[in-house]
Amino acid sequence: QVQLVESGGGLVQPGGSLRLSCAASGSDFSIWTMAWYRQAPGKQREPVAAITGRGNTNYAESVKGRFTISRDNARNTVYLQMNSLKPEDTAVYYCNANLVVHFWGQGTQVTVFS
Repeated sequence: QVQLVESGGGLVQPGGSLRLSCAASGSDFSIWTMAWYRQAPGKQREPVAAITGRGNTNYAESVKGRFTISRDNARNTVYLQMNSLKPEDTAVYYCNANLVVHFWGQGTQVTVFS
């Protein structure tokens, strides 16, 4: 059973930064594709960024140049560094592990407000 625990959400003003963390259980973390998704009120959950076991990354167009996904396989942890935050980045952010079957964390709230 894979467990994912997110942390690092909070309140921030536009232009600010936050770093999300996702700690994963499991012995094969280094080969998993990990991703961050987000869901804003009244909207569908959408992918934000992903990183393969080899470190290849993908980003949604809306966050390119502002967000960076990374991983520390020694700590079974994936990160999302979010810079230049905008009000439209406000959402619950979810960590995802793609092992053919998808596993999800409980989510962490990010609120960007003036």
